[in-house]
Amino acid sequence: MSAAVTTAEAEVFDVIVIGGGPAGYPAAIRAAQNKLKAACIDEWKNFDGSYAFGGTCLNAGCIPSKALLESSELYHRAREEFAVHGIKASGIELDLAAMQKRRASIVKMMTGGITALLKANGVKAYQGHGRLLAADQVELTGPDGAKTVLKTKHVILASGSVPVQLKSVPHDGKFIVDSWNALEFDAVPQRLGVIGAGVIGLELGSVWRRLGSTVTVLEATDQFLPMADQAVAREAQHHFKKLGLDIKLGAKVSSAAVSGGAVSVSYADAQGEHQLTVDKLVVAVGRRPFTEGLIAAGVGVALDARGFIAVDEHCRSSVPNVWAVGDVVRGPMLAHKGKEEGVMVADLIAGLYGEVNYKTIPSVIYTAPEIAWVGLTEEQVKASGRAYKVGSFPFTASGRARAMEASIGFTKLIAAVDDDEILGVHIIGPMAGELIGEAVLAMEYSASTEDIQRTIHAHPTLSEGLHEAALAADKRAIDAINR
Repeated sequence: MSAAVTTAEAEVFDVIVIGGGPAGYPAAIRAAQNKLKAACIDEWKNFDGSYAFGGTCLNAGCIPSKALLESSELYHRAREEFAVHGIKASGIELDLAAMQKRRASIVKMMTGGITALLKANGVKAYQGHGRLLAADQVELTGPDGAKTVLKTKHVILASGSVPVQLKSVPHDGKFIVDSWNALEFDAVPQRLGVIGAGVIGLELGSVWRRLGSTVTVLEATDQFLPMADQAVAREAQHHFKKLGLDIKLGAKVSSAAVSGGAVSVSYADAQGEHQLTVDKLVVAVGRRPFTEGLIAAGVGVALDARGFIAVDEHCRSSVPNVWAVGDVVRGPMLAHKGKEEGVMVADLIAGLYGEVNYKTIPSVIYTAPEIAWVGLTEEQVKASGRAYKVGSFPFTASGRARAMEASIGFTKLIAAVDDDEILGVHIIGPMAGELIGEAVLAMEYSASTEDIQRTIHAHPTLSEGLHEAALAADKRAIDAINR
């Protein structure tokens, strides 16, 4: 027998956002800042049964993974690098329980902060499942199963994404796990297998390798980090190997089975069939849009061939007054991309100007060394046929990087020959995720290499790498040999 449905007659919202992740909650907050009556519905439930706003990013992705990456990096440096600085440390021990407690406390603080922000901005926050019934109606199913129909003028769909699962590798949540489970391990696996050498697989592999696991990464494609500039990808692959990540390319997994407290993985590569035995297996082969139960039959919201909600450049769906943002629509599945889309839509609904520049969305991989980029790769520019020039500066020539004992990698800048426009910037090295911000700003303002050349950078800083790369593009570098 289905639960009774009631209609909230007293309230009509200007905007209802379904999804409280990094695309949804900013949309609701900006709508409220624009003097619109806004509500946000989110159904995220943690392993302990508690509800929390923030979506995958805050609860099971960006934030907890960065907490563990930071902790594991400090542990690794204390064991392996402090002696170079003249710091003698002995008896260093891993307390994984304390490390995990710290991670959990950061997540709880951040997700609680989202709830406080929604309240402070006057957004009505609902916990439960939201379903679009019509362009002006949303059904809310609360934690108790009660259903309420909320009326609204606009709906923003921001339901996010979920990990892709392989039919041949069934998850059990204990031995064969997804990225969320892999953040919750209560013991360091002696042998860890990771399927997928993308951002998530490399970050998780890095965490557990630093903490003591023997890590094998199986990547189905023959090319390492195909989305990155290949000079950066080659540099990264070289250093990941030195750090102990065993990355096998062209390794196609056919099956995995749990037996005797271990996982037996079958895969094939150019050399033939292989078996790999690990204690834990993480499946990190990408994510897919989450639309299950999101849209009632007959509403008319169109999906594309891959299951994404079809939208235009301003995130309008095929139904008037229904919008969609974040991982559930085309484009990179990045929290900051979703956030800007949510803000854009909230501004457009309020009759204000709104735009997202999809050409200047940065990407970051928080490994050691870090990898970050914005704009086109050299391969993409070359394929376009446009004449270009390249400048590169190694961190081995950076005084600050040397002082940090972090001189791995380089900054690479690609610019057009005809008008000197910066087309792409790619960084592998210390604090790359922070350094890329300057390149994003430069490209947002259509800066030229000369603009960067004439911008004074403090010395000694890591940011000088971009300055020198811009100079090197015209063979005018001061602190590196021009090639």
